[in-house]
Amino acid sequence: MTELSADDARRLILRAQGFLGADARRGGVEGMLRRLGAVQLDTISVLARSHELVAYGRLGAVGRETIERAYWHNPARSFEYWCHAACILPIEHWPLYDFRRRAYRASKQRWHEVPRDFEKVLHQVRDSGPVTTSDIGGAKKSAEWWDWSDSKIALEWLLDIGELVCTRRIGWRRVYDLAERAVPGDLLGVELTDEECIVRLARIAGAALGVATRADLIDFLRLKGPHAAMLDEALASGAAGLVPVHVAGWPEARPPRRTAVALSPAISVTSPSPNPATRGAAALGAPDSDDLAGSEAADNGPSDLLTAGATDQGLSGPPGFTVSHAAEPGPSGSPDLATAGTAGRGLAGSSSGSAPPGADGLVVSGASVIVSPGSVRSAGIGGRAPNAWADPEALASVPRGRHRTTLVSPFDSLIWHRGRTSRIFGFDYQLEIYVPKPKRVHGYFTMPVLAGGKLIGRVDPAREGSTFVARHVSFESSVVRAVDIAAVRDALWSAASWVGCTDVRVERVTSEAHTRPLLDALPLGPSDPR
Repeated sequence: MTELSADDARRLILRAQGFLGADARRGGVEGMLRRLGAVQLDTISVLARSHELVAYGRLGAVGRETIERAYWHNPARSFEYWCHAACILPIEHWPLYDFRRRAYRASKQRWHEVPRDFEKVLHQVRDSGPVTTSDIGGAKKSAEWWDWSDSKIALEWLLDIGELVCTRRIGWRRVYDLAERAVPGDLLGVELTDEECIVRLARIAGAALGVATRADLIDFLRLKGPHAAMLDEALASGAAGLVPVHVAGWPEARPPRRTAVALSPAISVTSPSPNPATRGAAALGAPDSDDLAGSEAADNGPSDLLTAGATDQGLSGPPGFTVSHAAEPGPSGSPDLATAGTAGRGLAGSSSGSAPPGADGLVVSGASVIVSPGSVRSAGIGGRAPNAWADPEALASVPRGRHRTTLVSPFDSLIWHRGRTSRIFGFDYQLEIYVPKPKRVHGYFTMPVLAGGKLIGRVDPAREGSTFVARHVSFESSVVRAVDIAAVRDALWSAASWVGCTDVRVERVTSEAHTRPLLDALPLGPSDPR
């Protein structure tokens, strides 16, 4: 087992998430989507919608039309479905969500009552071609955002169970088409068991997160019940392709509730499927589970079914719908996980392989794992129990390169799990959209400021004509540091330029000691050497 310092884990996570190093820009928006595995959608638009902000945060001033084309295109490059919440997913991951589509079919319900005649809508799409809600009578029965029309509910239900799919939008309106028309035939022909879906999606989530606890993986995929048990089995057996690590300062793991779920020995991300029909999907990754939660503004957490949303796009839950995160690991260690994933996987507790001089190395699944000297050490079977899981490719090299300085969307996968955000960055974050204005501490749509690999502050942004307005800027440190002032200034000007603003105005700064230094720095513009 590998031991990581909290800083090592943070750097590995930042690189995996595309905020550290030059590789993050490889492949543009399409490459970014495939590295992240999922990009959350949300109806709220302040500077831009969240799926645009996610790309901007990693790639810089990429054109917004370029972002849209990369997500929604013909032929399909991605599709919309339930992962952590309502997300854009790579089209090649279509087979991996069979487990969730089957779960919806079996449940015969969503949070709206499904109309008995929903198949009429399916026949209409089959006969007339792709439709939006306006083509079949509109999305709502009344002015209430959650009061959907029967036709809208039918469309969303057919999307839930995989009869329809959304691979493009017109403006911000979903275009629904038959899956058999829009999804490439070679993907439609792939049939995976629930276990195969979970195994492969666990690998995708692990690679996207870099280093993750069980709770992080559960939250990414919104798993519960038997699907969560399948994840546990995939981690313990090594089938998920992730390796156990211990991160100093992270909570110690507690054993998951055990459910009798046996994975086939053939289920492995490193070996081809024995079924020729599924072999082509072996490299796709794994699908998520059937119990999802989809509140778009709350701290998203698991619930019985992912909710579809409030408007024509359906991205938030109905009134009274509340969700909470999967609990962080408890205080007790897990004796049966102490060796999880190590047996038969070539995991050695001593230096070996092709590690360069001065670096500790260990062999994981035949690949040399390179770690920075002194900060990571190999632990024998008798050492600590693991409290996290890591992508072996992430462990294979030391993160290097320039850190991004940027505002981060509240729905970005770097911070969408608030417990994980606190654990990694020591940053307690709450989105205050639904907090009454007089009670807000930081602002309506507060965006964390990422700089130097840390979350150093928050900005509540707005726009007035050609002026980018920071209604409230707050710094995490009470100490006024020139590097923080410069980073916030650069983040403000960069975001302003991206959305076409030519001026920046700051209305309020916390703490008071930071006010004058920031206001003095603003006229200098970004990256001024002052």
